[in-house]
Amino acid sequence: MSNATAVDAADAKMDEFNPFQAMAKRFEVASDHLGLEPGVRDVLRTPDRELTVAIPVEMDDGSIRVFKGYRVQHNFLRGPCKGGIRFAPNVHLDEVRALAAWMTWKCSVVDVPFGGGKGGVICNPIELSTGELERITRRYTASILDILGPDRDVPAPDMNTNEQTMAWIMDTYSMHQRRTSTAVVTGKPLNLGGSRGRREATGRGVMISCREALKTMGLQPNETGVVVQGSGNVGGIGALLLHREGHRILSISDMYGAIYNEKGLDMPAVLAWLKDKGRLEGYPEADHLTSAEQLALECDVLIPAATENQIHSENVDQVKAKLIIEGANGPTTALADKVLEDRGVMVVPDILANAGGVTVSYFEWVQDRMGYFWTEEIVNSRLEQIMVGAFSEVYAKSKEHGVSMRTGAYIQAIERVVTVYRMRGIFA
Repeated sequence: MSNATAVDAADAKMDEFNPFQAMAKRFEVASDHLGLEPGVRDVLRTPDRELTVAIPVEMDDGSIRVFKGYRVQHNFLRGPCKGGIRFAPNVHLDEVRALAAWMTWKCSVVDVPFGGGKGGVICNPIELSTGELERITRRYTASILDILGPDRDVPAPDMNTNEQTMAWIMDTYSMHQRRTSTAVVTGKPLNLGGSRGRREATGRGVMISCREALKTMGLQPNETGVVVQGSGNVGGIGALLLHREGHRILSISDMYGAIYNEKGLDMPAVLAWLKDKGRLEGYPEADHLTSAEQLALECDVLIPAATENQIHSENVDQVKAKLIIEGANGPTTALADKVLEDRGVMVVPDILANAGGVTVSYFEWVQDRMGYFWTEEIVNSRLEQIMVGAFSEVYAKSKEHGVSMRTGAYIQAIERVVTVYRMRGIFA
């Protein structure tokens, strides 16, 4: 069997929507370019620790429910594990494994001294009261307490978690430690040791990645129409910052659907409407589309900033963008990747494009540990320096190896981790 036939057969057997398999496939492609031996691949592919916990909680009506939670620590080689905690009804272990691995590569791409971690609780926050969410968070924290800590594992917000969630985690950890430990989480409120610029950081990183990619294509902001899937801290803030840079934001979406204006949306007005109404539905001066219709819009730039597996083998042929900036984690499946690459579509991968969040999380961790906090101007300036430098390095790596930006990013990330692995060796 030829190599090409073997790859096609592997693709056919792969579950396209399994995020861990998607991560592993991309890892193997980059490892082939680096010539890594099988044993080293096994070390870097395998999570260092996985913890599954039961979370018994007394509900508001007096009943008891048991929720399931996970924390996966993918790699400790370059420092403490770092990664968000998500609350969602469809959380599963392979998803958490993939997200933890992506965090390892993301931290390495921007040269932040963390490994990757990720956590999740299977629940539907929409159906839960604030008190129930607090009790779930605190019991989950207590259950994984032994593997947390500023030098072990530092959680952050993710899907359906926020500053308040991080405050509850920090307080629970601190009460067990009998001392206040602000550096155990990032993404906290400012008055609990949070960093200025943290809430906007992922969206700002997306904006910087988009700007740098457009430079390589010879396109100016006023020449580009942008479609943004998602309207939260990544999509909404990213769209606002791109709007300020002079881009035409053609469309933006939330979980209920999308709005579209071919002349460009007034992003401050859109976000004000969203804050007031809670959804984009009914926004004037725009056409209303389904999520599927939004992804098929004519545009220069598409920014999937919602969740995984949004661009896949069944809809990739409808995508008309020249440039894709991945604001979400894993929004493009491996099978769709190949189609986009064959068509010459530039994809700035998630492990680079949305690394602004973990970069400023690192800044927050540093500030907490030294007890001295920076101005927002300093935070943004240092984020800009790191993101521009990382983009330049990945772009150069992709040209050096004649590969896509995604494979270039994986090569860059894995190379850094492998270097540390070879220096440290295996503890026996």
